[in-house]
Amino acid sequence: MTGVCSKKARRIARSGQSRDGFIVVAVLWMLGALATLASIYAVYVINTATAMGVNDDRLQAEGAMTAALELTTYRISAIDSENRPSRGDFAFRLGRAAVRVDFRSEAGRIDLNSAPKELLAGLFIGLGAKPSDAEYYADRVIAWRTAQDPDRQNEEAAAYRTAGLPYGPRQGSFAHAGELALVLALPPFLVERALPFVTVYSARAEINIVAAPPEVVAAVPGMTPDRVYALLSQVGRGPQNAEFLKAFVGDQAGITVEAGKTMRVAVRMDFDTGRRVQGEAVILLGGEVGEPFRVLSWRDDFDGPT
Repeated sequence: MTGVCSKKARRIARSGQSRDGFIVVAVLWMLGALATLASIYAVYVINTATAMGVNDDRLQAEGAMTAALELTTYRISAIDSENRPSRGDFAFRLGRAAVRVDFRSEAGRIDLNSAPKELLAGLFIGLGAKPSDAEYYADRVIAWRTAQDPDRQNEEAAAYRTAGLPYGPRQGSFAHAGELALVLALPPFLVERALPFVTVYSARAEINIVAAPPEVVAAVPGMTPDRVYALLSQVGRGPQNAEFLKAFVGDQAGITVEAGKTMRVAVRMDFDTGRRVQGEAVILLGGEVGEPFRVLSWRDDFDGPT
């Protein structure tokens, strides 16, 4: 009788151990699952916090950019159109960011839709093209923007097909300066060098010599190195050089000192966190009725390098 009881007790003990082992395995599995869920949630929280931080920076940057454009418009529009500054800079603080602003007349760049052949060729020569090649490149730029006579054979479009290009010339105004890369036969290195000096927003054939960089000034037809040096030595000296600049413009075609209505505004924002964001916009003063300005182009570090 005692032996039977002993065997029964051992069976009960083994059964209890099996149940205990199963419970331990189940608990360990549940703990592992909870740990995995906790890890996933932690990653989600970190990503959410990062995204919210980036969005917060972007909102602050957009606010600072907008404030910079509004202050630029106020500074320029407060002066009569004949005496508007062609360039300038100022600084202010907004929220947790120190903001630095530099503005220049867009007429300081060569307009791809308005510039004459001689000005375009002069720019290409200054950027490293041979004179004969520069004239050819200028012809191609003008052909890109010139509407085709429907009664004549479209030789320019035929040239693009002969070159094996999957597109033809726009034969209308450049919509963006980046279209320069699509113009037939222009070397990529020349396009890359030219982009900082061209625009599609000034709508002027003349160059504003107060806002123009040396490369653009030197591209003006008839501009000798001595005249370039004399001009650049006077630009930026303030009101005292106004008479010199007017006299300079008087005997030199293709240049002006009028600021015009289109401005390029470069903005640098230094946040208290140590992050720096840069942006650039082109604005048209007095855009639509009731608007102090209209944004023609806007780009910042959240879109890509400016």
